[in-house]
Amino acid sequence: MSVYTSLAGRASCAGSGCLCRARVVRYPSDLSDGQWSVLEREARGVMAELVVVAGRPMRHDLRAMVDAVGYVTRYGIEWRALPVDFPPWPAVYAFFERWSARGLPQALVDRLRGRIRVGVGRRDLPSAAIIDAQSVKAAETVTAAYSGYDGGKKIKGQKRHIAVDTLGLLLCVLVTAASVQDRDGAVGLLARLREKFSTIAVIWADGGYTGRLVSWARQVLAMAVTVVKRSDNVSGFVVLPRRWVVERTFGWLMRYRRLVRCYERRPEHHEAMLWWATVHLMTRRLARQLAGAPPAARWAGPTARPASTDKPPPVTAPPALTSPDRRGKVLQLLATHPRRPWHSGELATILGITNINSFRVQLSQWAHQGHITKIGRALYTPVCTS
Repeated sequence: MSVYTSLAGRASCAGSGCLCRARVVRYPSDLSDGQWSVLEREARGVMAELVVVAGRPMRHDLRAMVDAVGYVTRYGIEWRALPVDFPPWPAVYAFFERWSARGLPQALVDRLRGRIRVGVGRRDLPSAAIIDAQSVKAAETVTAAYSGYDGGKKIKGQKRHIAVDTLGLLLCVLVTAASVQDRDGAVGLLARLREKFSTIAVIWADGGYTGRLVSWARQVLAMAVTVVKRSDNVSGFVVLPRRWVVERTFGWLMRYRRLVRCYERRPEHHEAMLWWATVHLMTRRLARQLAGAPPAARWAGPTARPASTDKPPPVTAPPALTSPDRRGKVLQLLATHPRRPWHSGELATILGITNINSFRVQLSQWAHQGHITKIGRALYTPVCTS
């Protein structure tokens, strides 16, 4: 029995009681009108190229189908748990399975990537790539034939091998069992990459790809694999050249809850989920790029987090400072607005101090001695006397 309780006479498509052609944007995962205008032409063009035989047109609205797949990808729900304003879940799953097998999301990513690269002054086809692998835990729906144990990460599940360009845009994906070594999985990944892009000549990778892969890629695929290793003399977190780009891409993808854990029974469906998440990421990015708008703030709304304190608002009318020493001037500034936090950069600007690092050390010492109060990163207030 259908969960769509609307009357059949009000239906907007051929489906019984389905209002998908009349639905409105209501979820954060839904594409806006501007974003859909960017994606619709590409999607219909690709679907026209990939169609196997001419037959009955799609019963449900294409935008509703894409938003439904985006909802599943973004929030990690089961297919059966789709909200009722989307088309019925069997139709959505059939759309996902059929068009993913035909290569719709991959073709969309290729078109969107080319437009993004041209928009920032690059060539549409990349000449370099960065590769890396990520192990994720598998749910009980993944059989033992497609999962394994990663001894290094202590994870039982599957491993995603991806290649991105220098902008962090996805180029190629390969899903294997987590027990497969990075360099072994990279053989299939690089083979796919060479088959897809004849322009790529340079590959950057981490230390896990050293060994026979470098010589094999040079002799068989005519690719120069450059291993970016971490220096043994450096301790703590260090941003390594080129490698941070692919790590950032993994961070973008992990915002989609369906990708936090592997729920797909088949590796090709897992790869398709990665492609569909990338379609939504690139569509939003391209729509902002065409509109000339800055990236949307991650925290927004009435419960927004406080703005970054790296660039505090300047003081328009600084008070007159009569104290002869620097600490006295700082205390006078803090006393003018006792309930307001003052940033170290703001204090340095008012006092005319150029060596901000040395001034921050002084502020930390004064806070440790009890002259002022440090309430956050580079934020200070006067000492509370009550």
